[in-house]
Amino acid sequence: MSNGIWIFIEHAKGEIRKVSLELLSQGRILADEKGEELVAVILGDGVQGLAGKVGAYGADKALVIEDEKLAEYTTGAYTSALGKLILKEEPNAVLIGNTAIGKDLAPRLAQRLGVGMASDCVGMEQSDANFLSFRRPVYGGKVFTQVELTGKPVVATIRPNTFPIAEPDASRSAEVVNETAEIDPADLWAIIKDGALAVSTRPELIEAEIIISGGRGMKGPENYTILEECADVIGAAVGASRAAVDAGWREEEFQVGQTGKTVSPTLYIACGISGAMQHLAGMSSSKVIVAINTDPDANIFTAADYGVVGDLFEIVPLLTEEFKKLVA
Repeated sequence: MSNGIWIFIEHAKGEIRKVSLELLSQGRILADEKGEELVAVILGDGVQGLAGKVGAYGADKALVIEDEKLAEYTTGAYTSALGKLILKEEPNAVLIGNTAIGKDLAPRLAQRLGVGMASDCVGMEQSDANFLSFRRPVYGGKVFTQVELTGKPVVATIRPNTFPIAEPDASRSAEVVNETAEIDPADLWAIIKDGALAVSTRPELIEAEIIISGGRGMKGPENYTILEECADVIGAAVGASRAAVDAGWREEEFQVGQTGKTVSPTLYIACGISGAMQHLAGMSSSKVIVAINTDPDANIFTAADYGVVGDLFEIVPLLTEEFKKLVA
């Protein structure tokens, strides 16, 4: 058995983030194919309880670093702690979710280790030449390229909702190994003293299985209530196009697109969105895309699996009523 495939475990409010469970599930498949050990790496303060959960999703081992300096994610502290652990153990691959934290941590980690990285990947498979091969979109999602990295370890961020989560096996458990942080004082150039989180009953945008988004065709911020009503029936997140955000109709955290958040839900419903390339770049990897627009020539229809030419203010309420019947 070699030096293993490592999965960085992202967590919030005492729970493992969905993307980390996806990576553990796919990592188990790759580890079996390569004859590798699958290792979950957990950083934080008071995170011992999470170590007992990763085994059910495929991890052979859980490396845990507990330190009060790691209670909140900061670039310097996490890069320092994880980087030193990697140099010590020399894994073959380090896989991280392509979340806000992952997009911040992975490139800094790769730079410190002196290795390359593949970002925002939507596929990965074993490679005889360079351990793993990654599939990632380029040119705004118009083209996909296969990337192989030389050097060790291979570092990559994986887009959420790329892989299914395996059914947890309660009979499996991971060996838990406690490590020390060894964080340099110079790396503590940013310290989070306090934070305010928005509270919502809807799923987070990048991890949502269903997203319903509105664009310029919503005509104003007050009209997003019809999308919210529909979203609450089907357990969806509500997104927005850049045009809607620039108009001040929705906050930046809801923007889907190249300059917003990249999403990959099972179902994406675009309402009154024309389909600018920067928006398509952020949602084109959705499994099923439904577009609703009054303009039959709107570019969004080129990416859609199903298109409805019509008034969203008539169609969305009808969909909501039908969804209620299905849910009931």
